[in-house]
Amino acid sequence: MNHINHLLAVITLVAPLTLPTTAAAQDKYPSKSVRMLVPFAPGGGTDITARLIAANMSATFGQQVIVDNRAGGGGTIGAETAVRAAPDGYTVIMVSGSYGTNAALYKLPYDPVKDIQSLVMIGESGFVVTLHPSVPAKTVTELITYAKANPGKLNFASTGTGGITHLATELFDLMAGTKMTHIPYKGTGPALSDIIGGQVQVLFGSFPATIPHVKSGKLRGIGVTTAKRAGPLPDVPAIAETVKDYEAVLWYGLWGPKGLPKPIITRWNQEVARILQTPEMQKRLAGDGVEPAGGPPEQFIDAIRRDIEKWKKVVKAANIKVSG
Repeated sequence: MNHINHLLAVITLVAPLTLPTTAAAQDKYPSKSVRMLVPFAPGGGTDITARLIAANMSATFGQQVIVDNRAGGGGTIGAETAVRAAPDGYTVIMVSGSYGTNAALYKLPYDPVKDIQSLVMIGESGFVVTLHPSVPAKTVTELITYAKANPGKLNFASTGTGGITHLATELFDLMAGTKMTHIPYKGTGPALSDIIGGQVQVLFGSFPATIPHVKSGKLRGIGVTTAKRAGPLPDVPAIAETVKDYEAVLWYGLWGPKGLPKPIITRWNQEVARILQTPEMQKRLAGDGVEPAGGPPEQFIDAIRRDIEKWKKVVKAANIKVSG
């Protein structure tokens, strides 16, 4: 009997200690590297922003957050990869406003709202209307005049058919009464290479990727797509100053597969929001023309819904049709 009582006493002492151990095991996420998908080629705004967040989250987690570029389909290939991934927190994806335009254009193999778990909005930005120096236009007004006089002769690059740079330019064509020819690429990086090389003449390029080339003089920046002038390019007018009510906002955000455990959702949301508030990150994002966001996961999913409805109207008005 004494032996049994002794055994029971030991169990009583040990049992409470096992509960924190189990909880601690759950708190050890991540216990290995995390993959952050980017659905575009390296060098674009989404890729640049993703690498900033990944580096900071690697330090926070004590595990590497590895950027994995999966370009193609205007971002749909990378998005489908993320949707199909295991909902264990080891695959997330950084998307931009193109995620909303794809839903407006394509019959997707996934539901862009119901099949994902939003994590956090990173920030909002815009595009710079850039021209190859050979184009004889130095203002938005001159671009419109030249494009109207030469319909179809100006080639504009995009990050892919259905991407937000595509539809932002189509919206400009609609509102300005111009007609330029679309040349799709697999991301901002390749598009920038070709406009710098003169293969295309116009690009609505993301702030982070394009501003350095405008400041260096390789490209001519004549307008920004945000409602007002942007901090990094205070001397470049907003398109809306010439084309009333024109606006195309580019946001960045993180999501993962549907079914992610709530503690993982909360951790990503809170840690990224914290990183966005650090002076170093705010300074870096401001230099790239990105306004930090943060906020609850619901804020990001609401932005996705709004964009899908907006771009559906543009697709219909411009009579844009694609396969898929």
